[in-house]
Amino acid sequence: MDSLILLKEKLPEMLAEIAAKFTLIGPKEETGFTQFQELDDPSEINLDYLLSRVPPKSLVFQQTETLFTFTKGKEIKVETPKVDSGKRIVFGIRPCDARGYDLLNPVFEGRKEGDYQDLFYVLKRNRSTLIGLSCNEPAVNCFCTSFDDSPASTKHLDLLFTDLGDKFYIDVITKKGEELIENLSKMFSKASEEDLKARNKVEKTSISAITRKMNTEGVTKKLGGMFQHEYWGQVAMRCIGCGICTYLCPTCHCFDIQDESTLKQGGRIRVWDSCMNPEYTHHASGHNPRPSRMNRVRNRVYHKFNFFPRNDGVFGCTGCGRCIDYCPVNIDIINIINDVEEMK
Repeated sequence: MDSLILLKEKLPEMLAEIAAKFTLIGPKEETGFTQFQELDDPSEINLDYLLSRVPPKSLVFQQTETLFTFTKGKEIKVETPKVDSGKRIVFGIRPCDARGYDLLNPVFEGRKEGDYQDLFYVLKRNRSTLIGLSCNEPAVNCFCTSFDDSPASTKHLDLLFTDLGDKFYIDVITKKGEELIENLSKMFSKASEEDLKARNKVEKTSISAITRKMNTEGVTKKLGGMFQHEYWGQVAMRCIGCGICTYLCPTCHCFDIQDESTLKQGGRIRVWDSCMNPEYTHHASGHNPRPSRMNRVRNRVYHKFNFFPRNDGVFGCTGCGRCIDYCPVNIDIINIINDVEEMK
């Protein structure tokens, strides 16, 4: 399908039509922060944000999720919550957050045929159509370009909207995207060569605005020989173990399973957890293979830049910069990886 143009004045009409036919999810501002949630009123959408505080991974990997419930009576009854199979449209997701979905896929969908699939994740992911919004003005700690990505990347989306002032340029990327366009009223026009030039100029300008760079060349191999290096202790001296870097990361996926019950009923609940918590690796025997903060700080870096590349062939980081922005002690993952590259 050809690339399209949507006049900005028609955006409310388009969102209203989506909300009437499907479940519309988008960025909404509450208490000073933006978060992705279902929109009953399309006018609540906030497209002036850069990044939501909590990444939209929460739409497919929920912070708290009931896996099954049980009731004890004459018989024991076990029920699995139903996942809505209706199509939902996620509008306004940034390309880096959409890339986070692709990095979560092998974890929950399996890396090869026959691997276990988490149906809660798979059903939510399959019913979601991702409409991206290009970053015209990246923030100081954005570094998606360090992973051969772009603030206007089309790699991980179904549609991509790029703001051209009075209109949006729409890249139609996948079959899902085509089907959505075909389901909407004829409010779009075909993009011209001039529109394409304007779109590419916006992307070029936004790329040039990203000034921070992570040097990832050879870092996986370099980390392989640095496991016992004193550097990890130096980084850990600053860390307070709050876990913000993991909870707000679009690719972190640690979770805990809790059984909650009364005498006759209960449920099994999955909740987000963090490898930065000492309890995360605490064995029932009392042994903890990561007993110190140094072990946990090191594990976080190795997971994204050594384990992830070795298992899946990609770095487990999207360059969104949230872990830098929200770290209360200013630990900077870009500086850490660049330090590693410079060490002898």
